[in-house]
Amino acid sequence: MTFTKDPDAVLDYSVDWSAWLAGDEIASSEWLLEEGAAIEKVTDTTTASKTTVWLRGGNAGTTYLVTNRIVTAGGKTDDRTISVKVEDR
Repeated sequence: MTFTKDPDAVLDYSVDWSAWLAGDEIASSEWLLEEGAAIEKVTDTTTASKTTVWLRGGNAGTTYLVTNRIVTAGGKTDDRTISVKVEDR
């Protein structure tokens, strides 16, 4: 998934895990940013099947990879990575 944001915007990005979970639930969620990235995590939320991160900043002309790592109640671990392209809008 690729998203576009303005450097001054503070926006939310979500991953819907429901199809992959197949009846399991998210027990914990962690959002990982590339080391030294100019984009920042503001906050994040998690439900039983969906994770959301709020991001701000970033340098125009740069695409950042943001990874969501979850652990399920059943003990499975998986990652999903989104791309956030920052451009002046």
